[in-house]
Amino acid sequence: MASKRVYMLSVLVVLLASVYPIYMGFIVVYSHIRYGGINFADYPSYIIPYTPVCIAVMLCVALLPLIYRYCKRFALLVVSGLGAATFLISELIFEKIVVFVERDMSVPVEGWQWYMCILTPTNQIRAGEISYDVTKTLGLQYSPLFKIHFYAIALLIVITVIGVAYGFYKMSRTQDFTKRKPLIAQLICVAGFIGLCILACFTAFFRTGDINVSPISAVLMTVFFLLFGITSGVYAGTWLYGRRKLFSVIIPSLIAVVMAIVMYIGEMVMLDWQLFRFGTGFLFSGLGFIPLSIFDLLTILLSGAVTWLVLMRLITNNYTETNHEIH
Repeated sequence: MASKRVYMLSVLVVLLASVYPIYMGFIVVYSHIRYGGINFADYPSYIIPYTPVCIAVMLCVALLPLIYRYCKRFALLVVSGLGAATFLISELIFEKIVVFVERDMSVPVEGWQWYMCILTPTNQIRAGEISYDVTKTLGLQYSPLFKIHFYAIALLIVITVIGVAYGFYKMSRTQDFTKRKPLIAQLICVAGFIGLCILACFTAFFRTGDINVSPISAVLMTVFFLLFGITSGVYAGTWLYGRRKLFSVIIPSLIAVVMAIVMYIGEMVMLDWQLFRFGTGFLFSGLGFIPLSIFDLLTILLSGAVTWLVLMRLITNNYTETNHEIH
């Protein structure tokens, strides 16, 4: 049966994609149970939010047939809500695990992750020793609000991956292929965004702790901001597909812009109301009353514009194909 094949393929893909994050989580939980925490040198990069993300997605994809059967028209809402709740609960548990920084100093995982986001500690740690810069930075009072950045990324991945799995599963059950192309567009966006997240886990986009980043870092970070907004907008457009233009194109494009702004806010909070600078000159300088530069504003608007173009292309193709079938 087609639906069973789609379901098994979804489960297999999610399991394969989750192997490393789940392995990271196992290492940290084992160390926590045995030693009461984990040494900073053994801490796997970005266990939060990606291990909780994988736990949430694995659970929800596994339960898809059951939720679809009993929740009917509310299945997407229910499975997405379950995914978000599972992520948040798992995330809060992992955040409280302790990282041993020095003999007399330890921080919760959330504090260590905050440091990794700001200064990319792999550039500071050498031969298992921790530098003064690390100790000094961790001694500062950080704001938990930096997790706006983390939670926004994680929840987008959870909800969109579940949305893709649900969409293809429902399509295989109903044999209604109306949303096939929007689902494919959503899948491409989600896959691209997750790919950038994986790259960031291992490189942090080559940042060195300086507010002025290198050209390659600037390019990758800009694409990341764009894809975050576009993925959000295309997701909304997929489920509003077939409605009038206000709902199927305009609102999703605005959602893309709003989500890009949310990502910038998360960055500003994390960096004490600053932003990484992608170059010099008026185009990349803050506007004075806000840290955003003209380039940042253009990036935000471009996320909405690209979303608009993608969704309009889908509508145009659907209109063309419909007219061709009629004639």
